[in-house]
Amino acid sequence: MQKISPCLWFEGNAEEAIDYYLRVFEDARIIETLHHTESSPGPRGSVLAVTIELKGSEIMVLNGGSEFKFTPAVSMFVHCESQAEIDRYWDMLLDGGQAMACGWLTDRFGVTWQIVPARLKSMLQDPDHDKADRTMKALMQMIKLDMKELERAYNGD
Repeated sequence: MQKISPCLWFEGNAEEAIDYYLRVFEDARIIETLHHTESSPGPRGSVLAVTIELKGSEIMVLNGGSEFKFTPAVSMFVHCESQAEIDRYWDMLLDGGQAMACGWLTDRFGVTWQIVPARLKSMLQDPDHDKADRTMKALMQMIKLDMKELERAYNGD
């Protein structure tokens, strides 16, 4: 069990979101399900929360109601090893959602995701400030991130 894991508050559609995320992420699984008791605010026996594992990270998904909403101030960061992986996650998570800038999108449930090449961090932290700056300039012009274009910018091609 992780010491710290996020809890995502859904408006009563947590089970729909879980089914969706289990299809998006390979090897995703349900770890445990908590049900409402007679003393909790929901109908006894209905799903209160489910802990899922996505790519090795535990996330609690809560059927919390309409009191709180997601914002892009908190996002889920997905490190991708290839353009094919970026494309897959981007396309699946964007279905019914909205694209943002710089590899960010909001899915149909309102959760914001960053779909990013794993190599991007090292490119932006390169001691050669020109390489890092060219990479950032290219990144800032993109919606879905393109690894080839980022590499071209980084290399000065």
